[in-house]
Amino acid sequence: MSVPDGLAADLQRYLQQGRDGILRALDGVGEYDARRPLTPTGTNLLGLAKHLAGVEIGYLTASVGRPAPVLPWDEDGSVWEGADMWARADESREGILDLYRTAWSLSDASIAVLPLDAPARVPWWPEERRRTTFGHLLVRVVAETAQHAGHADILREGLDGQAGRDHDDLGDADQWTAYVSAVQQAADAHR
Repeated sequence: MSVPDGLAADLQRYLQQGRDGILRALDGVGEYDARRPLTPTGTNLLGLAKHLAGVEIGYLTASVGRPAPVLPWDEDGSVWEGADMWARADESREGILDLYRTAWSLSDASIAVLPLDAPARVPWWPEERRRTTFGHLLVRVVAETAQHAGHADILREGLDGQAGRDHDDLGDADQWTAYVSAVQQAADAHR
């Protein structure tokens, strides 16, 4: 299978945009707000970064046979109870973000040396699906990172009104007020 020129670089660029979105959502947020549950299911900003660190290490490093750190929540099995989705009181923001940046470095090294059709094996998937390719896993991680970066944007907007990266490009405060008013009026027609 041949890989189109530049596809891995494009995927890495989109992955980095999602990563940057996670960091942007945490920038300037106090320690409590970074950690507390912001949805009924417990979604929180720092937990998204912790989760994505494990996702990258698991899929883009360990599953392709490259040296990877063993994460405590994987080692003790607590990942299956959601331990990767929130920061314990004794885990520092700096430590989690350092782990996330380490995951980036490991993933980017894999992207630099592995073809997209390189074999991969995901040990926690059902036996019949465990064998896949690096490209499949890279697309999966790009999609998951983008999804969680979107979650983080919405969580942050709910905390203090700071919106995503293109918010200011799309309008000033008056334009956003008018836009939200139009959305509300359309919704009110269905009360």
